[in-house]
Amino acid sequence: MEIDSAPISRCSVENKKIYQQWFAFADSDGDGRITGTDAITFFSMSNLSRPELKQVWAIADSKRLGFLGFKEFVTAMQIVSLAQAGHEIGSELLHANVDVENLRPPTMEGLDVLLAKKAKRLSKSEGEPNGNTEVQTSKSASWFSSTKSAKKVPLSSVTSIFDGLKKLYLQNLKPLEVTYHFNDFVTPLLTNSDFDAKPMVMLLGQYSTGKTTFIKHLLRSSYPGAHIGPEPTTDRFVVVMNGPDERSVPGNTIAVQADMPYSGLTTFGTAFLSKFECSQMPHPLLEHITFVDTPGVLSGEKQRTQRSYDFTGVTSWFAAKCDLILLLFDPHKLDISDEFKRVISSLRGHDDKIRIVLNKADQVDTQQLMRVYGALMWSLGKVINTPEVMRVYIGSFNDKPINEAAAGPLGRELFEKEQDDLLTDLKDIPKKACDRRINEFVKRARAAKIHAYIIGHLKKEMPAMIGKTKTQQKLIDNLADEFAKVQREHHLPPGDFPHVDQFKEVLSGYNFDKFEKLKPKMVQAVDDMLGYDIPDLLKNFRNPYD
Repeated sequence: MEIDSAPISRCSVENKKIYQQWFAFADSDGDGRITGTDAITFFSMSNLSRPELKQVWAIADSKRLGFLGFKEFVTAMQIVSLAQAGHEIGSELLHANVDVENLRPPTMEGLDVLLAKKAKRLSKSEGEPNGNTEVQTSKSASWFSSTKSAKKVPLSSVTSIFDGLKKLYLQNLKPLEVTYHFNDFVTPLLTNSDFDAKPMVMLLGQYSTGKTTFIKHLLRSSYPGAHIGPEPTTDRFVVVMNGPDERSVPGNTIAVQADMPYSGLTTFGTAFLSKFECSQMPHPLLEHITFVDTPGVLSGEKQRTQRSYDFTGVTSWFAAKCDLILLLFDPHKLDISDEFKRVISSLRGHDDKIRIVLNKADQVDTQQLMRVYGALMWSLGKVINTPEVMRVYIGSFNDKPINEAAAGPLGRELFEKEQDDLLTDLKDIPKKACDRRINEFVKRARAAKIHAYIIGHLKKEMPAMIGKTKTQQKLIDNLADEFAKVQREHHLPPGDFPHVDQFKEVLSGYNFDKFEKLKPKMVQAVDDMLGYDIPDLLKNFRNPYD
C-alpha cells in the first residue's frame, strides 16, 4: 500500500549537496524549516506562475504543516524541475516513470549570485579576530519548555500548526485543566509528544475477527510479537509503529519515554502496562501511520472473567488519540456482547472516526451475505443510537485468494471495490492528520470549558459552614439535574456534557469544598483561543500562494 502524500524524495549525492546548500539559504530562521514567507522569496526564482507554485507547495506540504522540511523541499525542487521541462504538475508526477534520482536541479534565476554573496559575507565574518560565534538552538525547544518562567511568544513566531497548538495549549488551555482537575475526569494532560505523534488507527472486535491479520495484510508481513489463531491469541494492546529494527518493547518502558505519546496510560496501573507493548519495525507504511492492535472483546461465558484492568477506559483513551477506529465483525460472530456494547458506548463523541468492517465475507455465499449484512445493521442500530447508517466495508482482508466458490464472481468484484474504498480511507489519514489534530484540540477545549463550569457550579452550591457532607452527597445523587442547571445558565449544548454515571464515579472521591470557584478570565482565555487564535493560526499556515 502506497501512501499518496509527499513522494519519498530520492536524489543523487551530488544533487543532495546542492539542495542542502539551497535549503540552508532559503531557511532564513535557521530552524530547519521553510515557511510560506521563505518559500515565496525562494521559489519565485524558478519563474513558474503563481498557480503552478501553489500546486508545488500543496504536493510538497501534503500534511498541511505549514512548512517544508529538507525532504519536502527536495520533493518541491524536483517537481519544479519537471514543471520547467514541460511536465504537467500533479500529485502523481514523481510516481511516474521518471528517473528522479538523476533529475537535474531546477534553474533558479539569480540564486548563484546570492549564494556567492552569502559565502563572501561568511568568509569575511570568520576572518574577524573578535568575531563571536553564537550557537543557535531550536526555537521550539525554548518556546514550549514546561518551566513556569516560559515567556509568551507571538503567534507570528511559531513555525507550524502543531507548534502553534502546543503554545496555545500551554498558555490558554492547560491552566484551566489543571485548576479544575480535568485530567482526573477525562484524559491526562497533553505533552509535546501528543502533538508530534503519527496518526493512529485502532482495530476493535471480538476474538478471531481478523484484527491482527488485517494489519499483517496491510504491511505485507508479520510484525514482531504477532500471534494469529482461531482462539483468543492477542491478549494485549500492541502498538505497531516504525522503528530502526524489529523488536518488541514492554509497556512499562514505552509509557515512561518522553518522546512517545503513551505516558497517559500510566494512570491504568501496572496491571494494564503488563498487557501493553510496542512492536517496532522498519516499514514505509509505518512512517505515516501507527496501528493499535487490541485484545478480542469477550463474549458469552468469558465475560464473567473480569480483566485485571479497565478495558473500556483504555479503549476510550486510545479512541481520543486515534484518527480512525475500525470495528471488525465476522459473519459468524455478529452478536454484540455486553463488553462490546460498553466498548462501543465508550467511543461516544468519536463517531466520525468509526468505520465498520465485515471481514471474512467470502466464507458465506451471496444470499447469506445479504442476510448477514442486514443482521449486522440491526445489531448496530440497537447499540449506536444514531439515525444515520454507519459506513460498512465488506471484504476478506487477508493474504489468501478470495473464495470464489462461496463468493461467486459478483462477490469478488464487490470485495475488490470495498477493499479499494477502505484503502483510500487509510491513505487519506496522513493528509487529514493536521485537520484531525485541530479538530481533537477544539473538542478537548470545549470539553474542558464545560468541565470548569460544572466544577465551579458544584463549588458554588456548597454551604459556607454547616451540612457540607450532606449537601455534597445530594449534589452527587442529583448530578443530572445539576448538569441541566449549568446548561441553562451558560447556554451550553447538552450533547457536549460528560456521561453522568462516569462523572459521578470520579466525583465521589473528591471534597467539593476544596474545588476552585469559577474563574471567568480563564474561561474567557479559552473562548478567545477558540474564536481568534486558532483561526489566525490556520490563516497564517495556509498555502502561501492562495
